[in-house]
Amino acid sequence: MSEKIDLGTFVLSEDDEFMNSNQRAYFRAKLNAWKNDILREARETLGHLAEESANHPDLADRASSETDRAIELRARDRQRKLISKIDAALQRIDEGTYGYCEETGEPIGLRRLDARPIATLSIEAQERHERREKVYRDE
Repeated sequence: MSEKIDLGTFVLSEDDEFMNSNQRAYFRAKLNAWKNDILREARETLGHLAEESANHPDLADRASSETDRAIELRARDRQRKLISKIDAALQRIDEGTYGYCEETGEPIGLRRLDARPIATLSIEAQERHERREKVYRDE
């Protein structure tokens, strides 16, 4: 693995060779930081849910608490799915396929990857995918 990358100061450049060792290190650090944030939030949520599991004597309070709990659990489920996408992106970095479109094999683009580091499709391929999805949904 390349040297440590400071996410706050490292600047991606389109002029550099695509997915060079510094860029891979940058995206690895970015993905790991994102994953660690999600895991920290999940631990906080579990602690919050444990505290909130107190029996509410008022029916309205209990209903409100159950609704909040359901929303939290749905959010955690989305986060769990996101972690699996982050893990898949980290694996692609290890395999040398990270940053390349799964559909065309072309580079995805640094700006897109910086905005959505788990992207697997180029913008053009993603748009084609979404158009196909819309056509099938409208039928």
